[in-house]
Amino acid sequence: MIRHVVLFKFKPGIDWDDPRAAAGERTAAKVGSEVPELRDWRYGRNISPRDVAYDFLVEGLMDDMATVEQYLIHPFHQEAIRQWREISEWVIADVEV
Repeated sequence: MIRHVVLFKFKPGIDWDDPRAAAGERTAAKVGSEVPELRDWRYGRNISPRDVAYDFLVEGLMDDMATVEQYLIHPFHQEAIRQWREISEWVIADVEV
C-alpha cells in the first residue's frame, strides 16, 4: 500500500478568505468519491500557527505506485491540481505502508 501525502502552502496574498481557496477545498473534499483508485481519502486545514506549517493537507491510500500513477492522471484529480496550482505551492511524499 502507498500513502500519498500532499501539503499545500498558499502563495503570498492568498488565505482562506479567498474564494479560490474555498473552491480548492471543496474540490479536494470530492476527490475521494470521484477517483476510484483511492482506498481512503483525507483532507483538512492546518490549525497550527507556526510559520513552518503548511495550510492544507490531502492524504490518499492506494494499492501500489501503478495505482498512484492512475490517480495522478485522473481528470478530476487534474482539475484539483489546476485549482491548487493557481493559489499554492506544495510538497508530496509517497510512503509504503
